Amino acid sequence: MSIRSRQAQAAATSFLALFSIVGLALYGLPLYYDFMVREFGWSRTQVTSGNALSKLVVGPLFGFLAGWIIDRFGPRRIMLVGVLLAGAALIGLGGMSALWMFYAFYLLNAIGYVCGGPLPNQVLLSQWFKEGRGKAMGFAYLGIGIGGALVPWLSYWMVEWWGWRGALRGLGVLIIVLAWPMAYFVKDARAGGAPDAAGGGAGARAPLAPLREVFRRPAFYLLALGSMCSIAAVGGANQHLKLIMSLDAGYAQAEAARIVSLVLAFSIAGRLLMGWLADRMAKKHVMLVIYLLVASAIPLLFFASSRGAMGLFAAVFGLGLGGEYLIIPLMAAELFGVGVLGRVMGIIVTADGVAEAVSPMFVGYLRDVTGSYDAGFIWLVGAALVGAAAIAMLPRRIADSPDLTASPEAAASPPELQRRRKTRGSE
Repeated sequence: MSIRSRQAQAAATSFLALFSIVGLALYGLPLYYDFMVREFGWSRTQVTSGNALSKLVVGPLFGFLAGWIIDRFGPRRIMLVGVLLAGAALIGLGGMSALWMFYAFYLLNAIGYVCGGPLPNQVLLSQWFKEGRGKAMGFAYLGIGIGGALVPWLSYWMVEWWGWRGALRGLGVLIIVLAWPMAYFVKDARAGGAPDAAGGGAGARAPLAPLREVFRRPAFYLLALGSMCSIAAVGGANQHLKLIMSLDAGYAQAEAARIVSLVLAFSIAGRLLMGWLADRMAKKHVMLVIYLLVASAIPLLFFASSRGAMGLFAAVFGLGLGGEYLIIPLMAAELFGVGVLGRVMGIIVTADGVAEAVSPMFVGYLRDVTGSYDAGFIWLVGAALVGAAAIAMLPRRIADSPDLTASPEAAASPPELQRRRKTRGSE
């Protein structure tokens, strides 16, 4: 199979994995929170705490480990495990009868997300694509938008047919059926001879690039802080969106599904647009636009009872959401190179997971204590603006942050690298 065919296969694999694990599972689960509140009498803090506690446990324990495994052995194997765990988690949630079971299956879902979600797919695409990396990432991330746009209606119809428990089981089976076969047949970059695979040709096992140079750069901490804050804003708004509409604003199930679906439909346009822009202008500027879109959309939630305000929210928030997860690995690859991308993104995804976990639970707590979402919305806007400020301080050009590869020479500063080359020449 040609390199171009392998690239197409990698992009299709990532599309279906993200469609399933993020589009159907991550965006689908909050659609069932209101059913759990009604059936079990759980508070909003409790129904959002499953996501929070699972990611707080899984992120620190598995995030960096998953990144190390990906850099060392490639993303394919860990993706296969992740898809199975994510599907099994939803099947289990469909049969739960107690809060401890809710937490246990959410923990399983979080492990599946780390192993089969954005992290391995970001590395898979970054290694297979050098030119047009933004477009490839944008195409794959369309899976999130399409899956997220379909899951409200899919869940609505499945709940009508089988009840909310049967609907969750159906989603779990669908995840495995769609994503696992493609992950099984895709080739890792090294084995497939990808032009930008760290370590070169088929079967290569080059030494891993050191991370010490990454940790010495302020850009790493700015990128981590910026992404954490913005994803805290996105996660806090997204996890509560159906709760706000269904339980507070009095929307019918079909009407709430329409708004949630509209958000994810606009995210499709956002992914295409931001992926296209990322190949044509400074990624820092694209990232800043994305973060400001998120910050400007959240105040519209103060007017959630207005259908017009929610339609505008869906458009603005959806465009920002579309580029949110897409731009982070592109920025990281530009700043630090693909040789360390798995471990760098393992750290950043872990940090982002903590922010995405804590923020919805904190917003739920504020709602339970005050009886209103107002304080929570103010918190989300503030987090989004802090994230935008951190990104504004990142280096502007790739030349400001040279690629880090597996060799110590490539990780050295340009003057030091020149000195070493001259020394070798004189020998």
